[in-house]
Amino acid sequence: MELTTRVLVTGATSGLGLAMATALAGAGARVAVTGRSGERARAVAAELPGAVGVALDVRDETSVARAVDEVWARWGGLDLLVNNAGLGMRTVNPEFMTHPRGFWEVPAEGFRAVVDTNLTGYFLVAREVTPRLLAAGGGRIVNVAVNESTMTRAGFVPYGPSRAGSEALSRVMAADLRGTGVTVNLLLPGGATVTGMLPNVPEQHTFLDPAVMGPPIVWLASPAAAGVHDERIVAAEFEQWLRDRQERNDAGSNENTA
Repeated sequence: MELTTRVLVTGATSGLGLAMATALAGAGARVAVTGRSGERARAVAAELPGAVGVALDVRDETSVARAVDEVWARWGGLDLLVNNAGLGMRTVNPEFMTHPRGFWEVPAEGFRAVVDTNLTGYFLVAREVTPRLLAAGGGRIVNVAVNESTMTRAGFVPYGPSRAGSEALSRVMAADLRGTGVTVNLLLPGGATVTGMLPNVPEQHTFLDPAVMGPPIVWLASPAAAGVHDERIVAAEFEQWLRDRQERNDAGSNENTA
């Protein structure tokens, strides 16, 4: 599948963001690799075909506007925004997997930092990009999500609530944008994934590879996903999801021609 899509991925210098940027660039998309450090973003982009590195701090609307302006001017527009930048539990508890702490033990500044990145960051970037997509006649937004169990797991304040909030935000975005030509979908790995967000954990734990995000994000950027809206796609189950979707579409076509 060869893409001509212009994509901006937040938090693309490592983890899930880097995996998605790599897959998209490998499929022919032009990818803006963004991160708080412009130097690091440019270094990562230099390793990907057709990619550019741009400094973008999702917590700061001035930084967001500057980065989107830069990418838009360079390519004459954008086709897809991937909201991915996030802070994990390690920022408030480095041993959260083995020694979870109660919510009352979380420092207020740590709570705010995670929510500012994981929830407010999604809002600020989408808020900047969406009017441009609407004026251009359409586009796509993919918001990276997590398992529902992660949102309410003991010891997962503030990460769980921040991701629950970003998922609710995504659903409202989808409702607000229905019928406009701008689509919004959720994409999540489907389990704990090997990224910098994980602490040192016992060897018996098994984790997903970040590359699991590649096939679904490439598909969501492709012509095949035109009109796909308000879906919650689990990357680890993507092939089955795609088969089920095709079967539903085939069944609907058969009913219409009967």
